[in-house]
Amino acid sequence: MQIYLARNNQQAGPYTLEQINQMLAAQQVLLTDLAWHQGMTEWKALGELTQGKNVYQPQGYAPEIPTFNPQPTHHIEVKKAELASIYKRTVAKIIDFALWIPFFAIPSFMLDETAKNKILEFQQTTFSAETQQQIFDLIPAQAWQTMAVYLLIMLAFQAFLLAKSGQSLGKRIMGIQIVDAQTYEKVGLTRVFLLRSIVFIILNFLSMPIITILDYAFAFGKKRQTLHDLVAKTKVINRQN
Repeated sequence: MQIYLARNNQQAGPYTLEQINQMLAAQQVLLTDLAWHQGMTEWKALGELTQGKNVYQPQGYAPEIPTFNPQPTHHIEVKKAELASIYKRTVAKIIDFALWIPFFAIPSFMLDETAKNKILEFQQTTFSAETQQQIFDLIPAQAWQTMAVYLLIMLAFQAFLLAKSGQSLGKRIMGIQIVDAQTYEKVGLTRVFLLRSIVFIILNFLSMPIITILDYAFAFGKKRQTLHDLVAKTKVINRQN
């Protein structure tokens, strides 16, 4: 069986069924790439033919070949999606975390000298839930309101970037992006933002640094998926142009 592939109006092939399945397994072709072989009346996405799987088992084919591209070529450059390195992911996370520094610094700009001195005194005593509450009580309402506004702006900014390209600001700078673990396509906002970001931001606040260390310990596996990647069924790869 001879199978042809096409991407961005460029046609490649023919390939044997075995070659197609090998390239699917090695993620050298995308499920969104178009494919045609004898027995088909039109070009279809590989993912439609394989039903979302990384293996193709066609039922049969007919001899007629349809016209696809008025200017076909005989070669298409197939790029393999490369997993992002731990280094890139770490630097991207540091950049993203730096954006939150103003959030934690806001109260210090709105405290009077008396409140600052009291907080310094509290910090020199044994830390407890009562001490924490006393510190919180010293922070003026205006500071809490400013922090809430900054929080909403940051979350909206994060959601916008992730929905647009699967990249936070840090990932954009480092040239990496979040994709579906199976199809390597863009991920919906629920998974890429709510599961990967919001849930784990809350968990990090509640149990830092335990959840942070546990989360990224998973990234040293063969698939380089953190715990939040596994939960959201995502991977982080080098950006595909």
